[in-house]
Amino acid sequence: MNKWKRMEDHLCMLRESHLYRTLKVIESAQSSHIRYQGRELLMLASNSYLDFCGEPRIKQYAAEILEQYGVGSGGSRLTTGTTDLHIKLEEHLARFKGREAAMVFNTGFAANSGVLPALCRDGDVIYSDEYNHASIIDGCRQSRAETVIYRHNDMDDLEQKILARPGRFGLIVSDGVFSMDGDIVNLPRLVRLADTYGLLSMIDEAHATGVIGKSGRGCEEHFQMEGRTDVLMGTLSKALGTEGGYICGPRPLIEYLKNTARSYIFSTSLSPVTMAAAKRALELIEAEPQRIQRLQQNIRWFCQCLQQQGLNAQSETAIIPIRIGDEAAALQASEWLLQHGYFIPAIRYPTVPQGQAMLRAALMASHTREELAGAAQAIAEAVKAAG
Repeated sequence: MNKWKRMEDHLCMLRESHLYRTLKVIESAQSSHIRYQGRELLMLASNSYLDFCGEPRIKQYAAEILEQYGVGSGGSRLTTGTTDLHIKLEEHLARFKGREAAMVFNTGFAANSGVLPALCRDGDVIYSDEYNHASIIDGCRQSRAETVIYRHNDMDDLEQKILARPGRFGLIVSDGVFSMDGDIVNLPRLVRLADTYGLLSMIDEAHATGVIGKSGRGCEEHFQMEGRTDVLMGTLSKALGTEGGYICGPRPLIEYLKNTARSYIFSTSLSPVTMAAAKRALELIEAEPQRIQRLQQNIRWFCQCLQQQGLNAQSETAIIPIRIGDEAAALQASEWLLQHGYFIPAIRYPTVPQGQAMLRAALMASHTREELAGAAQAIAEAVKAAG
């Protein structure tokens, strides 16, 4: 009996369906230009939207903290794993988001998958956008609450589903900027519905912080709704260029989560070096709003360049999907771009629905107009070559 046959058969099926995934090993710091297999490529896939992963001032401060605090935290947050750097970062995050308090998790995935089961339980109801991130989906499942999926960003559909379940405690959860399509939640309607029907509102701002809003504070600033969302989740691993996730909200919420969120309680905490790097990145976002402005200018310019190439691409965020459909064609286009100096991945099922494969371009503030114009032309040629 071959105990591995089921796995081998599944891998074979993935290969035949053009859904098999492999690692691409980068040989340099994550930046607008990277080294891959000995060649320099233009990176158009990174979530480091402000190009902070290799920012010299962040690296210098992290090196100083490394010398002082060492490489690890040594324990979970509630035993020995919390340093003064963890607390200072949380206080800064709370101020940045206009909240009373914040708490850091090891990843954004850990934040969502830990917070939702802590807030909702059997008998409650969670209303979740159909395009929400996998971490939200997993958190909903672990909560044992009834999970009701509403059509993507469709607030009328959401309201109808709320009306069908009157009087129950629950929560509405949505990505702020959706991680594959790059569109923005209808926050005004979502918050209005939550307040009208006595539900908690929760927004995942992983791809919004440092990207949208005049000063990069995310969805609430974008809609001029500061302080209106009950639970704000975000990451340190996107625009801030480091690692970790966080939750911001009123102090009772944060104290409750510290005592109930299993992914927080039972995880060894992040390194003090990571906390220091994230705090320095947050300081730079506040001190240098021109970075956010450059990123937003790049977004408008790149969409314009793609449209001039005959591609139907539009986004208000750093995520710009180029829709192809067929998985094999998307892979072929991505490989063509790789050979011509551009790192842009093919996104396929199950990340997106089957038959809706795409190229997912992600921009940085440090990309130049010339680079983006060249990339738009190359993408058009790659899509044409892939048929």
